[in-house]
Amino acid sequence: MTLKSEAAALNGKPVQVLKEDGSVIDKRLEPSLSSEDLKKLYYTMVLTRMMDERFFKMQRQGRIGFYLSSTGEEAAHIGSAFSAEKEDWLFLQYREPGAALIRGFSLFHFACQILGNSGDLTKGKQMPCHYAYKKGHLLSISSPVGTQIPQAVGFAWGAKIRNEKSAALAYFGDGATSTGDFHVGMNFAGVFKVPVVFICKNNQLAISLPVQKQTAVSNIALKAQAYGIEGVRVDGNDLLAVIQATRQALQKARSGEGATLIEALTYRMGAHSTSDDPRLYGDEMTLEEWKKKDCILRFQKYLEFKGIWNPDYEKEIQTQAGEEISKAVEEAEKLPPPSYDTLFEDVYSEIPPQLEEERKGVSHAGL
Repeated sequence: MTLKSEAAALNGKPVQVLKEDGSVIDKRLEPSLSSEDLKKLYYTMVLTRMMDERFFKMQRQGRIGFYLSSTGEEAAHIGSAFSAEKEDWLFLQYREPGAALIRGFSLFHFACQILGNSGDLTKGKQMPCHYAYKKGHLLSISSPVGTQIPQAVGFAWGAKIRNEKSAALAYFGDGATSTGDFHVGMNFAGVFKVPVVFICKNNQLAISLPVQKQTAVSNIALKAQAYGIEGVRVDGNDLLAVIQATRQALQKARSGEGATLIEALTYRMGAHSTSDDPRLYGDEMTLEEWKKKDCILRFQKYLEFKGIWNPDYEKEIQTQAGEEISKAVEEAEKLPPPSYDTLFEDVYSEIPPQLEEERKGVSHAGL
C-alpha cells in the first residue's frame, strides 16, 4: 500500500506509520524490514546521538573547533539514507552524520574529519562536519545554504542521459526552501523529470528564524505543486514513515516518473551549532513537547512491541556505542595534522608552474 501523499500535503497532516507509543497505525504501510535491519537502524540512531553529545563536549573542552549536531532529527536522515541503493548518490547538508554512517563512513574517519588531521579524507581542507566519502557516494558538503540542491539535480540529469538507474537524494532544511538554488533545482527537476528525491528536514528553525517567518506557505510539501512534481509530507520522527516515503520516491524516480519533494516534519532539539545559543530565541515549552515525540524513543517502543528491545538490550547498545566512539576518538587524536604538501593536492591534475614553485618552497623550508 502506498502513502496517500497528495492528500497529506493538501491538508497539512503528515503521514505516519507509527503512533507515538510505538504501535503501528496501519499494517499495510509498515515497510518490510528484517530483524537485522531493525537492529542496525536503532544502533545507528543511538550511536549518532551519543556521537553528537561526545563531539559537542569535545568542542567545549577545546579539543575540536566546531560541531553541528543532529539531535532530534536522526529518523529523518537515517531512514532516508537507509532506503537508498548503493548506486544512488547523497548530497548532504551538514546535519546528517547518521546518513554517512549508514553509507559505510567509519566513525574513525568521521573523527579525523572533525579534527582535520592527517587521517581526514578531505585532508583538513573542509570545515568540521563537512565530510565526503566517495566509496559511499557521499558528495562533499558545503556551508552555503541550498547549493547542494542544483548539484543533485545536475547529477540526476546526467544519470538520466546515460540511462543509469542511479538516483540522487538532496538533503536540506526548511530555510533552504527560500533560496534561489531551491527554485532552480526544483524547476529543472520538474521540467526534465530527473531521478532526484528532495528531502527537506523541516526542523522548524533556519538557524534562529522560525519557519513561519521565512515562508508564507502552510506547509513546505505544497511548494512541489508549483514545479509540477509530487509533494509528500511525513512525520520526520517516524522512522518507518520516512523509509516508506523514500522507497516510494526512489522507485518513482528510477522508473522515469520524475522527482519528489519529501517534507520530513521534525524538530532541532539542540543548538544550530557549537557557536549558537538557542536559549536566545527558542521556546522551552515547544522543546519539551517535541521531546515527548523523540524519534529514538518511538522506535524503541516499536522494537519492544517486536520483541527486540528490552532494558538489557539497551544497556548493551549504549555500552557498545560508547566504546566505539571512545576508540575512534582515541585513535584519531593520535594522528598529526596533514602535511603542508597536501595544500597542493586535489586541485589540478597537473600542478601549474607557479604552484609548483610554491610547493618546492614549502618542501625546502622543511614544512
